[in-house]
Amino acid sequence: MTFGLASRKVQPRVPRRHGEGGKFHLTSFEGLAALSLDALSSVAYGPEAIVAVLVLAGTGAIKAVLPITLAIAALLGVLTVSYCQVIAAYPDGGGSYAVAKRNLGVPVSLLAAASLVVDYTLTVTVSLAAGAASLASAIPALSHHLLALCVGGLVVLTAVNLRGVADSARVLMVPMVLFVASVLGVVVVGLARSHPVASVGTYEPLQATQPLSVLLVLKAFSSGCSALTGVEAIANAVPMFRTPRVKRAQRTELMLGLLLGVMLVGLSVLIRRDHVAPRGGVTLLAQLTAGAFGTGWVYFASSTVVALVLGLAANTSFGGLPVLMSLLARDDRLPHLFALRAERPVYRFGVVVLAVLALALLVAVNGDTQRLIPLYSVGVFIGFTISQIGLVKHWATQRPDGWVPRTVVNATGAVLTAVAAMVLLATKFLAGAWIVVITVPLLMVLFTRIQRYYIAAGAEVMRGRIPAAPAAADSLVIVPLGEVNRVAERAIAAAKSLGDEVVVVAVFAEQDDADAMRAAWDRWNPGVRLDVVNSPHHSLVGPVLDYVERAKRDGRQVAVLIPQVEPRRNRYRILQNQRGILLAGVLSTRTDVVVCTLAFRLNL
Repeated sequence: MTFGLASRKVQPRVPRRHGEGGKFHLTSFEGLAALSLDALSSVAYGPEAIVAVLVLAGTGAIKAVLPITLAIAALLGVLTVSYCQVIAAYPDGGGSYAVAKRNLGVPVSLLAAASLVVDYTLTVTVSLAAGAASLASAIPALSHHLLALCVGGLVVLTAVNLRGVADSARVLMVPMVLFVASVLGVVVVGLARSHPVASVGTYEPLQATQPLSVLLVLKAFSSGCSALTGVEAIANAVPMFRTPRVKRAQRTELMLGLLLGVMLVGLSVLIRRDHVAPRGGVTLLAQLTAGAFGTGWVYFASSTVVALVLGLAANTSFGGLPVLMSLLARDDRLPHLFALRAERPVYRFGVVVLAVLALALLVAVNGDTQRLIPLYSVGVFIGFTISQIGLVKHWATQRPDGWVPRTVVNATGAVLTAVAAMVLLATKFLAGAWIVVITVPLLMVLFTRIQRYYIAAGAEVMRGRIPAAPAAADSLVIVPLGEVNRVAERAIAAAKSLGDEVVVVAVFAEQDDADAMRAAWDRWNPGVRLDVVNSPHHSLVGPVLDYVERAKRDGRQVAVLIPQVEPRRNRYRILQNQRGILLAGVLSTRTDVVVCTLAFRLNL
């Protein structure tokens, strides 16, 4: 039986540069679908988060929802302009991480990166959990299967994104258009009516428990700022766009800011005008939808679209986090495999790791949205603040034309986002935000330790230094074989072309098999030495490893050539001897010999 393993030979490909292979990159409209669903869908819970805080001061306090939303919309405008500037200044992506790395130093850049990793992971879990809960509200029979719904959605999104972000954008365009049309329809039709058409949900008496104070308004503002999560995703994923990348990404950012601002303000006007308060069993958006369209088929269709888009909003992270992880890998702060791409512009290792992290978190909370909400938004506002401060320093240092108004805009944004971050952290700390406070520093330590390893490894291999001239050495090629056949002929011929001396090693547990091999070898007489090793315990890898270690003691360069029979049809491959996988792995990890594989391809 032939021993060994051969890897499939793949013709080398020239890596695509960003902007090549246009069909695998995003247009502006596709970018809106692939990278903005998180932000756009936040209108389903952002205004409700404001009202949920305001009603603590009684239903009369709901009138404050509009000025608070206008403040959030103003902040949205600042962030939109700022991230357009980030896109132009840092076209390789990375958002707040790239800004901080250039302007604020290593510790702050690591804080930005860690915060973004936490935020992106939470975006996936919150979006899937919220979508599953919304779907279960429409179909009560699904209420006991929330985790299964979340996992199913995660599997679908992961599979689509492994094919490419452009494919995911095409899948998401229709739901995005339907969602935006539905929300804008609620705003336009609702404002055109003098009073709500219908009311849904059950009445819940609300009693004032505290006054409408500045602190309460700040809490409402910070809670409503959850509607801004996802605004940074486009700046983080600029390399995903078609050329000209910067203009397309900026256009997408502007479209996002305009749509999100209009929807937020429009819904808040309706909430204030109709005095919409929380009711049992329904969301505020569902109440507004019923008020505009009634409770007929349009209401149910709109509710279904909202539930679907809330779940699909998780796709934003699949577009942003893998790019961020690739930048961290290039900076030696994550394993370098995260910088690898397939022939399509897909960082598949980043996609898989994000899916695994999201799955673990979903299982930990059993798909419960309420257990995730306290963790949400803190990380993204840290990133917002860092990017704004970084841009302030950027303008102050570079001083291009018009740098003063730009600095004022970014400084204002930094103050507002810093206030929101502090209020969020203070109000949600005991409810679960403390986990973020622990996780972010741990990630920063991880990034630092990985970079420290790469620095030490680079010093040991003399990276950036000219080594001594290589000295020639005698070479020995060892070929593990189990029988005399055509595979042995091909392997020995290849080995003779690789080294000065070739030796075949055969491992047998039975003496009769060893004698038969020696007899066949003597009849064939291929001109190379055969060494037979006895292995009474039927072990194969250990004896070959010991043989190779002994051969190395002579000071020669040793190579091991492992032949492998490879059928043409995949279904037959499991029938072939796969022991070479283990041998190649052990030799690669426990010795410094050259390990080669040779495929003998069958026509079967």
